[in-house]
Amino acid sequence: MPPASAQEIQPHEPIIDVHVHAMKLNPNFASDLCPWFLSNMPGGDPNSPPPSFMNADCVDPLKAATSDQEMQDALVEVCKRLNITMVASGDAEILHHWYAAAPEHFIPSLSLSSAEDMTVQAFEDSLSNGFYRVMGEVAPQYQGMSPSDLSLDAYFGVAEKLGVPVGIHMGTGGNGMANITAPKYRASLGRPFLLEDLLARHPKLKIWVMHAGYPMIDEMIALMGANAYVYVDVAGFIWSYPLAEVNAYIQRLVQAGFGKRILYGTDLMIWPKLLETSIGVIQNADYLSYDQKRDILFNNAVRFFNLDPKQFEK
Repeated sequence: MPPASAQEIQPHEPIIDVHVHAMKLNPNFASDLCPWFLSNMPGGDPNSPPPSFMNADCVDPLKAATSDQEMQDALVEVCKRLNITMVASGDAEILHHWYAAAPEHFIPSLSLSSAEDMTVQAFEDSLSNGFYRVMGEVAPQYQGMSPSDLSLDAYFGVAEKLGVPVGIHMGTGGNGMANITAPKYRASLGRPFLLEDLLARHPKLKIWVMHAGYPMIDEMIALMGANAYVYVDVAGFIWSYPLAEVNAYIQRLVQAGFGKRILYGTDLMIWPKLLETSIGVIQNADYLSYDQKRDILFNNAVRFFNLDPKQFEK
């Protein structure tokens, strides 16, 4: 059979991943990964070494990048091949390298989790210089703080004034987070209702709740019902918790009427193939119609971030 002509090859429908981490490769955090590795969380003993945070004991684990350049090359390749645009935050040097390599595929985001990260003026200057277009990931939960903590209020005020969307970490952090990597982490500080005071103080602030507040679905639905400008992403839990649990959580949000406020995200760190694994969860979801899948993968993000859909046409 002869190869298809250029006219016959259909461009890939655009995808927006709203939750990507730009990070320098850390040899101590560079192991391979089994998707949905939290399907088994046996726990441990406080007098023994802590349980492994991740699991690579499966038939075909996802390979971690072995260098910053390898990660960049892999991301740029998959973004171009699958027509993906990423909202990315993290290490400024890495983020600038990614953006320089493929500016049409990256939307830089400025992360901040405590007032110690930078002054309010430096934060406003950074958001005003034209490079950063989003605020996030904001993750005070890892610092033992509520997202409505007043020490962060001035920063949210800047985002509200500038019309910059904000992504806030709410919900789970993985198995044994408080025991292994973040002793100040508190599960109770991931409750979606903790956003209410923040939203009341900043009524024009547009936020999306990262990880969709998993597993606190009832509070998440109630908060979204009361606040029309709140969206969620499905990042992190989409590839870590049991797949049946992942699908049940997304389906519940859709059944509750919020299909047009769900954003696709991976929480991508160092495993390039995680993109295609996570996209497959949405594409293979038999409880979603084609239009609902396109909303989650693209349309909702275009609306939330006030983007021009024509810029994604290939």
